[in-house]
Amino acid sequence: MARVKRGVTSHKRHKRLLKAAEGRRGTRSKLIKTAREAQLHALAYAYVGRKQRKRQFRSLWIVRLNAAARQNDLTYGRLMQGLKAAGVALDRKILADICVRDATTFARIAEVAKAA
Repeated sequence: MARVKRGVTSHKRHKRLLKAAEGRRGTRSKLIKTAREAQLHALAYAYVGRKQRKRQFRSLWIVRLNAAARQNDLTYGRLMQGLKAAGVALDRKILADICVRDATTFARIAEVAKAA
């Protein structure tokens, strides 16, 4: 049976790893072992970050809504309670976008929440 030399495969795998590690500082972009470690950490952080992004955006929308609600003599909690009672089916993302882009429309929505 012929001898199998694995140099080509490992070289290809290493090149792929180093290509993914481009832009990192020092040995993390040059040496195979540290580049692999950095890549594993980066992928783990990316996975966690995708989950955290959803939480961070939701909290951003809530902060914006609270600020806009207080300009209309409401709190965030009272605003959401009033909208639910009035049957307004706008989520926080859309409401936050409205309060940033169109203050007069948000003022009308706040009045609906106050009335309910």
